[in-house]
Amino acid sequence: MGVNRADTQSVYRSLSANVLSTGGTPGPYSQQLLRRLGISERFETHPEAVLAGLRGSGAGLDREFLFALAELSFAHAEKNHLREYYLAAAVYAYAFLFTDPAALNADPIDPRLQLAANLYNLGLVHGLVATDGETVTLEPGTHPLPFGKLEITVDEKTLRWSGFRMARFVAVGGFEVRGFLNRYRQAGIGAPLAAELSPLGEGPEAEAARKRIPPRLKVPVTALVRFADLSDGVASGHIRGHVEIFPADSSTTVEIEGRQVPLELESTAALAYQLEDAPVWDTELGGFLSALRPLSPEGLVMLRPYRPSRMPVVLIHGTASSPARWADIVNELQNDPKLRDRIDFWLFTYNTSNPILLSASDLRVSLRRLIHELDPDRQNPLLRQVVLVGHSQGGLLARLMVTDSGTRFWTAVTHMPFEKIQATPETRALLERSMFFEPLPFVTRVVFVATPHRGSFRVSSFMLGVLRRLITLPVTVVAGIREVAARNRGLSGVDGIPNAVENMRPGQRFVRTLSASPLAAGVTAHSIIAVRGAGPPAGQNDGVVTYESAHVDGVASEKIVRSEHSVQGKPETILELRRILYEHLGIPCGVECEVPARVDAAMPGAASAVEKPAVGMENHPQRP
Repeated sequence: MGVNRADTQSVYRSLSANVLSTGGTPGPYSQQLLRRLGISERFETHPEAVLAGLRGSGAGLDREFLFALAELSFAHAEKNHLREYYLAAAVYAYAFLFTDPAALNADPIDPRLQLAANLYNLGLVHGLVATDGETVTLEPGTHPLPFGKLEITVDEKTLRWSGFRMARFVAVGGFEVRGFLNRYRQAGIGAPLAAELSPLGEGPEAEAARKRIPPRLKVPVTALVRFADLSDGVASGHIRGHVEIFPADSSTTVEIEGRQVPLELESTAALAYQLEDAPVWDTELGGFLSALRPLSPEGLVMLRPYRPSRMPVVLIHGTASSPARWADIVNELQNDPKLRDRIDFWLFTYNTSNPILLSASDLRVSLRRLIHELDPDRQNPLLRQVVLVGHSQGGLLARLMVTDSGTRFWTAVTHMPFEKIQATPETRALLERSMFFEPLPFVTRVVFVATPHRGSFRVSSFMLGVLRRLITLPVTVVAGIREVAARNRGLSGVDGIPNAVENMRPGQRFVRTLSASPLAAGVTAHSIIAVRGAGPPAGQNDGVVTYESAHVDGVASEKIVRSEHSVQGKPETILELRRILYEHLGIPCGVECEVPARVDAAMPGAASAVEKPAVGMENHPQRP
């Protein structure tokens, strides 16, 4: 007997070890009980007999025994893949946490509390997992326990949320997440799951809701099985449990036995699971090269069912890209405690080779339609304060939403009055909605991210020649332009159809016209500009867009981020977007919105992001 001097890590590992960290070996608290009772070796050879003996009649079990029964049951379940022992671990852990009277006065830093919550959460997941090893079955039924049975009931109401029914629950707590800046998780009680949504009911409203929610959408939820009369149930062998589902957007705590307890939340893991092998990655290049290729999702979609208390933030991706490129922004800002209850992200997907005016027309129509569907009587002021965020080509689309075209885009093509054009009604309507438009009155703020307002220097004549042979434009557009050219012999300027890349060639009439067009009064604009080098941004570029092309006079703020063109996921970009949204919502912005100056100062030679007001900086009043 004696002591040996050991390093901190070794001592900590031995003191904090448990069945979850060791791969099946119980931790020191359970081992102490086994050794004190002289049954440590017997547990290795006859675990089920030892567990039955520790339980005894099930009456009057104190917290030490309840915790040991939870951990030892889980250890036995892990070794032999026994559902009934996983569920027993959940039952004992719940009793340890909530049923025993001493639990009310438990030491708040007792390490067994968090472990017991994890044993409950994982016990439910492994005990209720379907044969596919992925889906968690949350249905009424009876499940065997080592000492009796567990009868589970489910209230249909708990499966309904904002006009949708939640189904096909997949456990996400066991996933390793890759590709994100951060994995956001709230430790607590309950099994963290990802749920699919399907609209309730039939008919036009359900069909419209179905179109607004992409088919692969997974929402983070937490499943809780609330055990009733557990002291009597453990003694009798008949446990009754009731399933409750909590969407992460709606609840972060739950009341159990008169106490507010945090729910286990895994929002990042649910988002990552949704993006794993998602078709959206395949459509990035395909959606650029061919307008005939279906997109997934298509058009304007929502990441959550509509809640009137949330303000829409619309994210518009760039060329040969997809909504998946916004994943870090969505993950960071949806998990911001000051924003998560106040904003909803909408995503716009489009074929990025289409003429930009056509894509902008599609976005304009989609926004008007969705806003009208959600608020036909114009009663919700939050739907009159929409924020648009566009990256690269998406920034041009955002700008077109707050631009009054007048006749400038049409006269940039031809001097023939539009009313004299000979065309079918369908072609005339297509041209009119693409060339003539007014600012959307419900958009009050736009954010341009690495946007080529004056074109991209990467667009060369050689590139355009190659792309013209590869890109397929929409049949209706090609046929319509051919028809106009054939029926209007005196019409010049429509001999070819510029694709989006040609639209972004410096000096091309589209970017000349757009860059000279003022933003609508009452709209506040911001620029986030990427440049690769250190020093003043003038004369620099991000590999695709020069600073001079991305710069816009008169915006409320301009943020310089040292980055390549794909700047969406950079921490500085996300911090700036957070600051802008705080400002838009009237939230005081402190350390959440910037890198502390002392951190930058501590980095010798580091090129810090430069934030400066743009020339002619102006803060416009909010539009009513």
